Amino acid sequence: MTFLIKLLVWLLRIVVFIGLFGLAIKNSGPMELRFFLDQNWIAPVSVVILAVFAIGVAVGLTAALGVFLNPRRKRDPGSA
Repeated sequence: MTFLIKLLVWLLRIVVFIGLFGLAIKNSGPMELRFFLDQNWIAPVSVVILAVFAIGVAVGLTAALGVFLNPRRKRDPGSA
């Protein structure tokens, strides 16, 4: 039974990968990002989406870093 579930999970992963890969190939046209002071960056749409995703992951991990690094303190039952 677990072999069948693992097989279905891998098939789903393959289908999702092929779908996202096809999306990236279809959206490989150039995109221009315009910044301040007349700066611009020209890159494929899929690279821009990947960069924005990576920045979002970095910001999310940075925001959660305090929770991961600070161990929970035990509360004193007598203090409020």
